[in-house]
Amino acid sequence: MAGAYDDRDGKIWLDGTLVEWRDANVHVLTHGLHYASSVFEGERAYNGKIFESRRHSERLHRSGELLDMPIPYSIDELEAAKYETLKANGLSDAYVRAVAWRGSGEDMGVASSRNPVRVAVATWEWGAYYGDAKMKGARLDISKWKRPSPETIPTAAKAAGLYMICTMSKHAAEAKGCSDALFMDFRGYVAEATGANIFFVKDGEVHTPDPDCILNGITRQTVIGMLKERGIAVHERHIMPEEMEGFQQCWLTGTAAEVTPVSQIGDYTFEVGDITRDMAQAYEALVRA
Repeated sequence: MAGAYDDRDGKIWLDGTLVEWRDANVHVLTHGLHYASSVFEGERAYNGKIFESRRHSERLHRSGELLDMPIPYSIDELEAAKYETLKANGLSDAYVRAVAWRGSGEDMGVASSRNPVRVAVATWEWGAYYGDAKMKGARLDISKWKRPSPETIPTAAKAAGLYMICTMSKHAAEAKGCSDALFMDFRGYVAEATGANIFFVKDGEVHTPDPDCILNGITRQTVIGMLKERGIAVHERHIMPEEMEGFQQCWLTGTAAEVTPVSQIGDYTFEVGDITRDMAQAYEALVRA
């Protein structure tokens, strides 16, 4: 599958029905387009099985609740929809996007309680998120923007509005020849990349930001469990930017990113070492088991 995302062959599950890809449209006065009343999930299928699928469906429901936007389909219905869409598109290794949003209705101001919550599932083939960086290590810029306080926005939700500064930061990073950008949080601690969590290695132990104002990614949680199974100490804590000078290895985790080594962040450099390579290989084996 190739070409613009609105001009492809295939099927998309929309509000309970499979429709032709090009017909899966919304009105220009859709509330989510104007006010970011939208939540979503990014998932990957390997050999016909969506990794941690149910946990993603459960998180979509939690995100909807946090935005006062109840998802009108049950967990089981979402699970069936994802697999139905994979089958309709003849895919076994694919990216899976489930998205829910406030549609067009009687409300067109900030309030939208009278507008329906709509849901769609799309699937497509998608290779390595960072291209060849998955082998040699990604280069990251440091964003001028900061991840917000949980007192200003529901940071535990995978919500569209939280990604506005991600888009701007990634554009700025790519203009510098980097793959992505690293955020600090509102207090100045190391936070996350634009669509992935971050890990560091020092003297055989792993350090990763406390997810107290960032999304506690499902891949992040999976990798922490794998590290602990190997007897590797994991420190979830606040990390100051200057500490990056003393870290020896670094990698990113996310459904799209999977486990991607990092070779450079700003002026800080890292080796693609044994722990990083082991995590990347072990994660690949796990999702295809």
